[in-house]
Amino acid sequence: MIDKELLEILACPKCKSEVRLDEGAQRIICTSPSCGLRYPIRDDIPVMLIDEAEKPTTA
Repeated sequence: MIDKELLEILACPKCKSEVRLDEGAQRIICTSPSCGLRYPIRDDIPVMLIDEAEKPTTA
């Protein structure tokens, strides 16, 4: 589980926007509509690397 205090200081490394936790999918998501990268969480550690992020799906 990611600590709420940690979430408050994390930012998307690409666009510097705030991020939010998606507990069900075990990832951290950028809140910017123009970015929206999804960063994995491995062993309760967010992997905030652009190369490891998933791009948002467009519907």
